[in-house]
Amino acid sequence: MSHRTEISAYGEFGLIEHLTKNIELQNASTIEGVGDDAAVIDHFGKQTVITTDLLLEGIHFDLIYTPLKHLGYKSVVVNLSDIYAMNARPTHITLSIGVSNRFSVEALEEFYEGVYLACKNYGVDLIGGDTSTSLKGFVISVTAIGEVTPDKFVKRSSARKGDLICVSGDLGAAYIGLLFLEREKKIFLESPEVQPDLEGEAYVIGRLLKPEARKDIIDFFEQSGIMPTAMIDVSDGLSSDLLHICKRSGLGCLLYEEKIPIAEEMRLAAFKFEIDPTACALSGGEDYELLFTIRQEDYEKVSGNPAISIIGYMTEAAEGSHLITKGGNKYPLTAQGWNAFTTGRGQAPK
Repeated sequence: MSHRTEISAYGEFGLIEHLTKNIELQNASTIEGVGDDAAVIDHFGKQTVITTDLLLEGIHFDLIYTPLKHLGYKSVVVNLSDIYAMNARPTHITLSIGVSNRFSVEALEEFYEGVYLACKNYGVDLIGGDTSTSLKGFVISVTAIGEVTPDKFVKRSSARKGDLICVSGDLGAAYIGLLFLEREKKIFLESPEVQPDLEGEAYVIGRLLKPEARKDIIDFFEQSGIMPTAMIDVSDGLSSDLLHICKRSGLGCLLYEEKIPIAEEMRLAAFKFEIDPTACALSGGEDYELLFTIRQEDYEKVSGNPAISIIGYMTEAAEGSHLITKGGNKYPLTAQGWNAFTTGRGQAPK
């Protein structure tokens, strides 16, 4: 039996000190980190980009199938993804958690292990935060801070008619991973003795439990001299997020089903659930890929990168937003992504 240390053994400040005692700072911009009333950072003439995210047990994650180390990692990554979506580079995070006494100090150490791994992988410093008692479930709030050369940040609202629509990686796999885990959870709750059947589904489950933010795409832009005209990270689903760009930019779009990048593992897994893989890619969410628009003259620079797919183009607002199917039919693009206020975690896309 592993040793369990109650949180009360440390008290709030003792707990923070215990969990943050081994932080190694990685950025010259960090003047003062954890340990004072506030952190001090100096971005040496760069513009500062700030984003924040709230993750709630039972809404955004389920601890029945989410390892705490993975959860710590993902809590950081989803915020870094928002910084990259501005064409900026993350440098710092603050992390606040609310925990009930059902968590031991060892459990929190596991969570922080994932947090520190993400910080290390992305060269980010944890510079502060808070811990509190929570009466219901595990509450996680992360704020990420990044830097960008003045006027190099990319908004959702600056796409132009004729711009090419591009997306990194592949889409829909995280949603299918969620379906597998929800299915196994249901079986487990009904028959705890049954062994989980997740053979061959490592890719889609990994896409849900341990996503990565696309730092490599931001590096590619810099190396290739590409300045996207608009950008967003795919957290709610391709259709929802593309419609955000359309709405903010005052434009329409034309999307080609055959161009949407879908991993073979996701396609095969979708068929097991008798779901259309395209529906998962359009509505799934939590892929944390970058969806962006570029000028047509940048086509050559982007088309040679295997990590990027060109999936359509921006049109006049009057033309609306449409999907051209593989069969050549034209359908209006609708936002059917995951909505934290109306849908459950396991709801299938229409």
